[in-house]
Amino acid sequence: MNERSERGVISGLAGRLGRAAAFSLLTGTVGGAAVLAGEAFVARHRRYAQPELGLALRATIGRAGAPPLRLVLLGDSSALGVGVDRLEDTIGGQLANLLAEGPTGRRVHLSSVGVSGSRSTDLATQVARALLGERPDVALILIGANDATGLRRPVDSAAYLAAAVHRLREARVEVVVGTCPDLGAVRAIAPPLRQVVGWSGRRMARAQTTAVLDAGGSVVDLGTETGPVFRADAGTLCHDGFHPSADGYRVWAHALLPSVAAAATVATRR
Repeated sequence: MNERSERGVISGLAGRLGRAAAFSLLTGTVGGAAVLAGEAFVARHRRYAQPELGLALRATIGRAGAPPLRLVLLGDSSALGVGVDRLEDTIGGQLANLLAEGPTGRRVHLSSVGVSGSRSTDLATQVARALLGERPDVALILIGANDATGLRRPVDSAAYLAAAVHRLREARVEVVVGTCPDLGAVRAIAPPLRQVVGWSGRRMARAQTTAVLDAGGSVVDLGTETGPVFRADAGTLCHDGFHPSADGYRVWAHALLPSVAAAATVATRR
């Protein structure tokens, strides 16, 4: 796949913040603007985790003969599990194991069409790939962090997300969206720039929630439900301080599980 690195995403953030007159409005001083510009420069030049090419993008998890469930992940690096190097530690692997071991004992056919660095504008291509071949039962979309760090307009990003959800629902796929996570918890970006991207992430999540519900999908507010854990425990992030670790993906998986399991139940009844 042609994958954009997180360095490119942060580079875009640095460029936008470096040019933005909003610096002085946010900080009230020219000195504060210089601090933010410096932090953006540092964030731009950090080394970030890259997609682990050895991870399988397709796997079957669960006992033979159990009710099948086709689960596809769409979105950015989190849909691929960037930050870990084992399938079972990715968000998809952890969710599949929880579904396989749960009361319904599913046999999960897991796949991902996510691309690291993706924004909401990239979802149309991913939806087309997800609908190739046998139709999935449930689609889980994890998107928004790169829109927020790039300071995209929430209403525009949410509109692209809503279009993706609507297209999947028209194809009779149940859709769950994990909204933009709490970017105020990342350690890769220092304060006060961290507060700026955290604010941008919260705006993005609110716009996403409204758009997804209107389009017929289900929403899990990852920022609200898991942000306090990420803020309290640095171990929920991998070595780069930006992407989740295995523990971080586990926290997300448990937050997403009720909605994904409910969507799977609806899909089975069709």
